[in-house]
Amino acid sequence: MSFESDLEATAETADDLPDAEDVLQDRDEIPIRELFDSAFMTAYTDFDSFDEMVEASPSDVTSADDLSLVPDGTWDEFVAETTVFDDEREMVFAVRDHWVADQLGLDESPSSQ
Repeated sequence: MSFESDLEATAETADDLPDAEDVLQDRDEIPIRELFDSAFMTAYTDFDSFDEMVEASPSDVTSADDLSLVPDGTWDEFVAETTVFDDEREMVFAVRDHWVADQLGLDESPSSQ
């Protein structure tokens, strides 16, 4: 299954979008738990939180902070089995679009294809 987002089209139909500076508010990084919020996790995965997903993965890690310890191939397979995404890359792009849409106040609903 392939997952696609239509964030750009949704943004084009929006009446008033905030400036990027207002959305980012001088942030260098966005915490992973903020990106993978409960709305995203419950809509697109078998889990309620990202920490719950990481803890259930076939590895010894117990939180999102330790995610880099999960071997890539193992994580991709786990993502494909427990989410609507084919692999980690697809999930990361989807969560990026979800976070941006949320920050911009858009009612953006990625569609599965």
